[in-house]
Parts: sequence; C-alpha cells; structure tokens
Amino acid sequence: MKTVEYERMYQAEETMWWYVGMRAISFALLDGAGLAETPGRDRRLLDTGCGTGSMVAHLGRRGRAVGVDLSGEALRFCRTRGVSVAQAPLGRLPFAAGTFDAVTSFDVLYHRWVEDDQSAVGELCRVLRPGGVLLVRVPALRWLYGAHDEAVYTRHRYTRGELRRLFESAGLVLLRATYANSVLLPALLMRRTLDRVLGRSGSDVGFLPPPLEHTFRTVLRGEAWLIRHLSLPLGASVLALGRKPAAPGT
Repeated sequence: MKTVEYERMYQAEETMWWYVGMRAISFALLDGAGLAETPGRDRRLLDTGCGTGSMVAHLGRRGRAVGVDLSGEALRFCRTRGVSVAQAPLGRLPFAAGTFDAVTSFDVLYHRWVEDDQSAVGELCRVLRPGGVLLVRVPALRWLYGAHDEAVYTRHRYTRGELRRLFESAGLVLLRATYANSVLLPALLMRRTLDRVLGRSGSDVGFLPPPLEHTFRTVLRGEAWLIRHLSLPLGASVLALGRKPAAPGT
C-alpha cells in the first residue's frame, strides 16, 4: 500500500462510515461464533495485516489481541495507537501452531504482496487452535476494479465461491460466507464508472459530507443486523467465517 494511504487510514478508521460499518459487520459474525465482548475472558486473538491497528484495539475488548503487518510504516501507526504488534509477512507468522482462539484478516489476501492466497490461508490456520475461528474479508467482484484498487495495490477481487473454496482447501468448517456493502453497491458501481470516464486516480478513503457519512454508516449498521440472521447475495466486499476442526479425541 502507498505510504499516504496509511496516513489516510489512521485518520479515518475510527469514524469514517466504511470502517465503522464494516467493523460492525465483522463483529456481528464474530459474535455469532461465540466471540462476543466478555470482560475477563482469556482469549488470544490475532489480526493479520493489521494496518494501522484499529481492529487490534477493538479485538482487545474481547481478549488479548495482537497484530502483525509487513509494513514498517503501518507498524509505526500501530505503536502510536498503543497496540501490540509484530512485523512479519502473512506467509510466515512468528507464532507457534495452535496459539490463537481467533484469527482475522481484513482486506489483506487481495493484495499484490500475497502471491499465494491458498498458502496464506493455510498459515492463518496453522496458528489457530483446534476449535478456533478464522474470519476473512476481501474486496468482491472483479467488475468493481477501479482507481481505488490501483492505489491500494489490489491483485484480485473475489467472489463468495472463491473464498469458500480457499477455506475448504485449508480444512476449515465453513460457518458463514456472505457479501457485504450490498445496499450501496449501485452507488459504488456508478462511482467506478465515473472514475473510468474521468480518468480519476487515488483511493476512496476520505470523509464525505456529514449527512452522507451518517446515512452510509446507518446503512452498513443495518446490514450488520441482517448478517446476524442471513447471508447477503451480492456486495462490494465478501466475508467468510470458518472453524478449525477439533483434534481427534477432544
């Protein structure tokens, strides 16, 4: 990711509509897997490709959370935020097998740095304890590729079927696979079309006028409520939640 994008991310993660809404969606799935916020629980949680560390901080309300990222620039922001982090590539995590109760990966597998996504998912599973859960989110639908993807070094935008197959190949029991950011998909498609026509460059990270920020946050929070009960058929992001099978005899 370009260095300027980490600065934008750091400034936007706590309040910008997309980050707030997608965080609500992610925790709706984690809560459904038994990871609801419970003070005092001794869970070990890992956020891989943690960026500037916002999600590590939020996971810290559910257990002992740590982040890992390859970028030294990202880790600089993590330390400013005060979260525990390590520097390593996704394919070689510096943790023993079976360390974590839950592992998350938000918009990482899609990146050009991740040349083998199947191997990467296998590594995420390696550090997950038997019975633990893995939650992955990636950008969806190749026809949405645009200026934002160029700015953040997108290698691939996924379908739900592709993400499901990655989980199954790693031996995970798939609990949920759903699209998200569905209601606003027509607006995003219009934005991508205008980007191509006007030759726009740069990422989508940035604040909208306050009324739109409020409206879009409300829309995604509504999707989070829906996703607690059902999977959405189409959207700009896709998420999968899986459980590592328990060891035989346990």
